[in-house]
Amino acid sequence: MRVADVRWYIDPARKGREAYHAGHVEGAVFFDVDADLAAPGGARGSPRGRHPWPSEEQVSRVMSAAGVGPETFVVAYDDLSGAMAARLWYLLRAHGHDGVALLDGGITRWRDEGRPLSTAPPVPRTATFEARLGPGFVVDTAELAATYRDRLVLDARAPERYRGDTEPLDPRAGHVPGALSAPYTGNLSPDGVFLPPDALRARYAALGADRRTAVVYCGSGVTACHDLFALDRAGLPGTLYGGSWSAWSSHPALPAETGEPQKR
Repeated sequence: MRVADVRWYIDPARKGREAYHAGHVEGAVFFDVDADLAAPGGARGSPRGRHPWPSEEQVSRVMSAAGVGPETFVVAYDDLSGAMAARLWYLLRAHGHDGVALLDGGITRWRDEGRPLSTAPPVPRTATFEARLGPGFVVDTAELAATYRDRLVLDARAPERYRGDTEPLDPRAGHVPGALSAPYTGNLSPDGVFLPPDALRARYAALGADRRTAVVYCGSGVTACHDLFALDRAGLPGTLYGGSWSAWSSHPALPAETGEPQKR
């Protein structure tokens, strides 16, 4: 088994690696969302988005160095109820590695239950991971731009960003026209663990995900994976728009909608 710490924060003053070194689950390796789970060159205003989907070569290299091989079972966690760790879960699943799970409640629940933490960094034995991106796991901007009118598109961001009331990170406010709001926080109970599968299925069925495969996006393709984990837990299909709003909003010719979705 390989335990993976995937703490990351939007606030640049907070560093996931520093949190990891201050105390982590014993034996956990650290994955940096920016450097390890996204391709280089992501930035605000980039047409590729802030966290571009990484290449097969990068995924192979990063996972091999972390000691993740074809038979390694990976348990990922963060301190945001899976909001960041779900990116690693989806990345591995998309590249043919089904042996991966989230630690429900993350390190927050781990600490609250009085479980021990370590400050000793592990030295993982190098493995050989051969990443092969499966079909249907990731949609790019060109594909979504050509098909969004005919697809079920879900937006995992906070409702105020979906509506366009505020946009602190990306070039334009709003959402992909016709997209429905499905904030990732709605997947969680008040104590920060995932709702049971039947409750998740009811949530997403009300949005139409029991009839059509949902294309899910967020700001940069990270918290959208939380919705994709919830869909999987509910037994429903989904796919990721990798560039997400950070990519879509960087293309001036692409339309943006504000407020609640218009009837189509």
